[in-house]
Formats: sequence, C-alpha cells, structure tokens
Amino acid sequence: MTADEAAVDEATLAAAGRIFMTPAAYADEARWHEAAALLRRQDPVHRVDGPGYNPFWAITKHADVLEIEARPERFLNAPRPVLVTAAEDAAAARTGRSLRTLIHMDDPDHRVYRSITSEWFLPRSMARLEARLAELAVRSVDAMAGRAGADGVGEIDVVRDLTMAYPLQVILSILGLPEEDYPRMLRLTQELFGSDDPELQRGSSPEERQAVILDFFGYFDALTRARREHPTADLASVVANARVDGELLAPLEAVSYYVIIATAGHDTTSSSMAGGVQAFVDHPEQWRRLREDPSLVETAADEMIRWTSPVKHFMRTATADHELRGRVIRAGESVLLSYPSANRDEDVFERPFAFDVGRRPNKHLAFGFGAHFCLGAMLARMELRALFRELAARVEAWEPAGEPALMHTLFVGGHKRLPVRYRMAR
Repeated sequence: MTADEAAVDEATLAAAGRIFMTPAAYADEARWHEAAALLRRQDPVHRVDGPGYNPFWAITKHADVLEIEARPERFLNAPRPVLVTAAEDAAAARTGRSLRTLIHMDDPDHRVYRSITSEWFLPRSMARLEARLAELAVRSVDAMAGRAGADGVGEIDVVRDLTMAYPLQVILSILGLPEEDYPRMLRLTQELFGSDDPELQRGSSPEERQAVILDFFGYFDALTRARREHPTADLASVVANARVDGELLAPLEAVSYYVIIATAGHDTTSSSMAGGVQAFVDHPEQWRRLREDPSLVETAADEMIRWTSPVKHFMRTATADHELRGRVIRAGESVLLSYPSANRDEDVFERPFAFDVGRRPNKHLAFGFGAHFCLGAMLARMELRALFRELAARVEAWEPAGEPALMHTLFVGGHKRLPVRYRMAR
C-alpha cells in the first residue's frame, strides 16, 4: 500500500468515525450502518477526534462492548455517561451535572440507588401489569379500527397515533401520575431526547436545554413533596420516601430518579415499537409469519429491540490503561459503546441485516450488560409483546403512506414520523 492509499484509508476511517458525533447521521440508517460496518472490519477500536468534542474511542464490536461492560470497576460511568460537547463537559466540570440518575452513578452509589426500585421490576411485580398492558393494547388497536373505512383500510402516523401514547400511559401509570399530565410529560421527554433535532428541541442554546431540565425539576420536586405528605401505592411514593443511609433522597437525586423512569422507560420503548412497525412495512413476509404463528411474538419483541437499538451509546472512562485489539486505552480516556453497531456484528449474528421474527439466539446488547443492565428490560419486552400480539391478531397488512423520518440524536432516538396505511383483518 502506498502512502497515498494509506492516507485515503485513514481519512475514510476518520469520516466514518464522525457518525458518532453527528446527530443527523443517525437519521440516515443505511449510511450510518455502512460506516459502522467499515469500522468493525478495519478499525473496531477507533480513535475519534473531531471539532467540538473531547476525543474518545469508538467501540463497535459486540465482544469489545461486552468486555468493557463486564468491568465496571475499570470503566466508570463518571464523569460523562453520554457524549456531550467539549463545552458541556467543561461546564459540568465547573458546576456539576444538572441530573444525577442511575446512568451517572458507579458503585457503591449505583448499587444502593438501583435497589430502591429494583423490586418493582422483578418478574413477580411485572406480572401484575399483564392485564393493564393487554387493556391498553386493545384500546390502541380499537382506535386504529375506528379510523379505518368501510373497507377496513386506514392511515396513521405510527409515532403520533400509536407508539408514543402506549408506553407513556404504562410508565406514567406506574409512577402514579394523573392522565391530564401526560401531554406535558410527552412534550418534556421529546424535548429532552430531541435536543439535537431542530424539529423537537426547545432550542439549541445551553440555556434553552437547561430550561427543559428545570421544568422537569419543578414538576417532580412538587411530586416528591406531595408523596411524602400523602404516600400512595405507586412507584413515585417509593422514590419519594426512599432513604439512603437513613436520609431521604436529596432533591437532585429524587428528581433525577423520576426523570430516568419517565423518559427512558418511555422513549426507548416507543422507538422500538415504531421501528418494529417500519421493519414489518419493509418486510411484509415477516408480518405474515407473525400472524400465522402468534407464538413468535416472544422472539419478535427482541428482534425489534435489536433492529432499532434505541439507546445509541453509553460512555465509559478508563481508570487504568487497558489494551483492546492492540490499542491501548489510557487511564482517563473515554470510550463510546456503540449498541447499534454491536447489534449488527457479523461475528455474533447470522445475517445481521436480516429482520427475522424467529431469531434464535439473539444476544443483542440493546439493554446493556452487567451491573448497568437496563432495570426496565422486562417491562419493555412485555409492552412490545402485548401491543404486537394485538396488532398481529387484528391488522392484516401494512404499507407506507408517506416518507418516514428519524430523529437527529446522539443518545436515544428513533422515528419521529412514520405514516403508514393498514388493513384491518375481517
């Protein structure tokens, strides 16, 4: 290879690495996956150094994400669990983070704070939600049937009319919030995770982004006070009245706990659902397969989660030098764990770019791994199964009814528009 060829290759890899710091890149899935596949083949532990961000290593292989996730003492969530600009890193170093959720914590704090709500997400606790999930699924598909014409054909925006509402109703009912507050929570969650999208963000300035956090703080701080004065049998009361070392949670920790439950429990599941519908639009043979064998809803749920990978990354910071595939990650350097890339790894998944509702095994990492494995993973699977079980029983076919659009994001996201036409079964 000549020096010119090497330089071209290096430039190509550098361009590929910029997908992790470009919010618009995640809105073009085909090009994003093309770049990620190139990095998996040629430079799976890739140094990203671009304008506006502190340098980091992009980790694109399934095995390497696992290796780092399995070493929480070697790779910490602090000081930045998600990628933000260098300016935001500097501001956080001066004044501290505006939120302190489970994803910001390392042990021993992480273990202690996670235990506050862990029992709520155990199988025996989740089982009592089965009837509620089925009820909401029936209500959602009833609404679709009501919009269909005499021929059984109707049109919806899947995001606006179906997948935004369903998981929001679930998670906020678990928290015990009144239904009249749902629109406000929906707007705030969209503004929080849509902060890099011109259509969804409240504004692009640090002050406007901070205003979203302050709105969350005001709402949930009032909720904390109310649940401490009058506890009820909901998850909000558990958080409000939890004690660590004998003391009630400080306002920052209490509000942060509500925020992570209300937002992560909603947006990730909504994105998986919408992306699942898109996958069935694109692969009608898989919809027919699911309708013919409804038991496949178990594996289909995980395939939708793998396919969409709504959490795009988490960051970790090395506490000591660590060698990975011949690269040395130095103490103090950060790594970006790319879940969409790991979940299309050719060394782990047979035909990784095929959507397969019966995929077994399906060792996707969309929920993370190890100490930070998603607390709500079981709930997310249950919601997907309940909704798509009802859809498969009553919707005969899907087809596009306009151009879909994905969010600009760096952290969590999926479809922001998905117009489809559907035909109800007779």
